[in-house]
Amino acid sequence: MLRFLLMRIASAIPVLAILSLVTFAIIQAPPGDYADYIKSQLINQGGASYAEADAQAQAYRVEHGLDKPLPVQYLNWIGGIVTRGDFGYSLYYNKPVADVVGERLPRTLLLALVCHLLASVLGITFGIWAATRQYSWIDSTLSVISFLGMTVPRFLMALIIVYLLVFQFNVSEIGSFFSPQYGGAPWSWAKFVDLVKHVWPVVAIATFGGLAYNMRVMRGNLLDTLNAQYVETAKAKGLTGGAVVMRHAVPNALHPLIMYQGVVLPYMLTGEIETAIIFALPTVGPAIVGSMAVGDVYVTATFMMVLSATLIIGNIIADLLLVLLDPRVRQFGER
Repeated sequence: MLRFLLMRIASAIPVLAILSLVTFAIIQAPPGDYADYIKSQLINQGGASYAEADAQAQAYRVEHGLDKPLPVQYLNWIGGIVTRGDFGYSLYYNKPVADVVGERLPRTLLLALVCHLLASVLGITFGIWAATRQYSWIDSTLSVISFLGMTVPRFLMALIIVYLLVFQFNVSEIGSFFSPQYGGAPWSWAKFVDLVKHVWPVVAIATFGGLAYNMRVMRGNLLDTLNAQYVETAKAKGLTGGAVVMRHAVPNALHPLIMYQGVVLPYMLTGEIETAIIFALPTVGPAIVGSMAVGDVYVTATFMMVLSATLIIGNIIADLLLVLLDPRVRQFGER
């Protein structure tokens, strides 16, 4: 197992290096940089002439190395990460990129993990429930829920909830994790309840999409598994229906969902990102959009690298879970 894990980590390093290069190049492809953003601000809000603003923008490029060729900028950025753990300096937030990531990434990961756990538990449970009651009203109702969860865009659901909260229920505290009185207060039950009141739309929307996928896949695979010969043999031996389903059918039907764990964390992160942008929560989503809008390349590139790393880590975790679940995979991996 340790050898398998080390091999997967070693193979992930060149993949991450290639992703960093491609990501950096794509982010830099559109014309303009943060110095152009400064120039437009000086002209539109500072009243500076075009020549004055352009001179200050050029001086800013020289000071921060934005005038160097793209390969040099990339090597400086990746070299700082490898040698010093320095992800660069955020020009827009005026602080190290590591601080920006450290402020927003834990919140995003926590929300994504909560959504993933809820989507997995509820989706698998509903999938088993629907498969064992095929063609009943329960199966039909859950199928409709699954269809809606997989087809309705998450940003549309977020916009509908924002409209209802603001214009129908007169909720004004949108765009933060806590009410003003709980912002700097120590943790308590009241503060936790206040947090839930602010983040439940994001959790509900991201969970809904993952729940729908888990339920659909679990139902389909369990229906196939229930018709297998070994399941019929277990029934013939006198095992109860519940024992046959939970001990024999469900473990084998879980294989596709275990492999899905490789992409589920980035999926939940993007689901959180979409809804967090609509609700303007201080998480990864608004930071990515804001940094791209002003040309803050190091923030955007670092967050994109983080999302790529979560995909790689998710695939490694999925492989390990599959090895633990299926002895045939262990035998194949030892050859």
